[in-house]
Amino acid sequence: MKAGFLFSLFLCILGQLSEAQYHYQSLMNYLESRMLAMEERIALWHEQNDRYNSDLKKFKQQASELLEKIGKEHAKLQLDLEGAGVRVDRVEREMDYIETKNPPKPCVKAADKMVEQEAVVTEKKKEEFFELSVCLDIVSNIRAMKILKRVGSTKGVWTKDSRTAKVYVFNGTSEDTVYEFNSVKELSASPGMSKGKQITLPSAWNGTGHAVYDGFLYYISERSELQVVKFDLKNGSMADSAVLPVEAQTPVYGLNPETLVDLIVDEDGLWALYPAGDTINLAKMDSDTLDIEQMWDTSCPRNNAEAAFIVCGTVYVVYNTRPPSRSRVQCVFDVNDMITGGEAPLLYFPRRFGAHSSLKYNPVERQVYAWDDGYQILYRLALKKKLWAIAPPPEE
Repeated sequence: MKAGFLFSLFLCILGQLSEAQYHYQSLMNYLESRMLAMEERIALWHEQNDRYNSDLKKFKQQASELLEKIGKEHAKLQLDLEGAGVRVDRVEREMDYIETKNPPKPCVKAADKMVEQEAVVTEKKKEEFFELSVCLDIVSNIRAMKILKRVGSTKGVWTKDSRTAKVYVFNGTSEDTVYEFNSVKELSASPGMSKGKQITLPSAWNGTGHAVYDGFLYYISERSELQVVKFDLKNGSMADSAVLPVEAQTPVYGLNPETLVDLIVDEDGLWALYPAGDTINLAKMDSDTLDIEQMWDTSCPRNNAEAAFIVCGTVYVVYNTRPPSRSRVQCVFDVNDMITGGEAPLLYFPRRFGAHSSLKYNPVERQVYAWDDGYQILYRLALKKKLWAIAPPPEE
């Protein structure tokens, strides 16, 4: 009986060992299948990695060849542009010559007309002859251009007082500090504006329409109304002020939106250019009292106008394009109607950097002080007598 028990126990243990061996074999089979799957995935990753590396090498080679080709094309294009620039310069010089010899007719408001091949002057009352101006000159061409230096903002004003010969610099379009230099030479030699005397005004100016005349500075104050301020440069105080009767505060020049009124000076004193609808109006001002003596509609359009100057009672409005190209005097207005259509030239300014923000004429030197993209430029003008001065009308 004891032997039977032992035999039963042996059979029970043998059964459990068989079951355990079965489970162990199943686990090993599972692990082996998982290892095989992992090996397949690793092999696939190696294959994909090799393919990606091969594609990357091909891409690098193609990119390198393309960059080399682009570099060669860029060098060729640069050479072509340089050649085109030389040709454009040659064409511009030829155009300057042609325009000088055969100037086209500009926009001119004048009641008189020129008859073909013969200058015929219509009758005009003698007392109207010197109605406003005793100066009889008209601009015939721009003789020379001199770039003095580059200092300050892209927009500003520099001008010279004909009486004192001092130079004044307005940097920017809204500030209250003016720089005074004893001469153009001192400004040219000054590092920046360090050698200039700083003059603080009682209020900030607006735009680039300032003028200096006979020891006084005239500027448009940055206020809600268009106020002209007269500042005494000798004693450093405000001498007078007046509000201009201008309805809408719109820019007088379409290409200079900061300038609402342009104060200008010539042989006859102080003038003001201001907007009136789509055109530019002119007013003669008394430099002592700031009273407006007379007003005119010049019929010169504001659109594409950048600046203007006046010589002997004749307004020359300068036009440009956007983006800037070559400035040109395209509209001329004479307060005495003493300029005929064939007499007023269409003046082209020499090639420059950008667009004029201000043009200030000096009647003593017969030069225009221009501010162009931060450059201070001098234009020397050539003048001739007006036709009315050469061939006056017959007396009644």
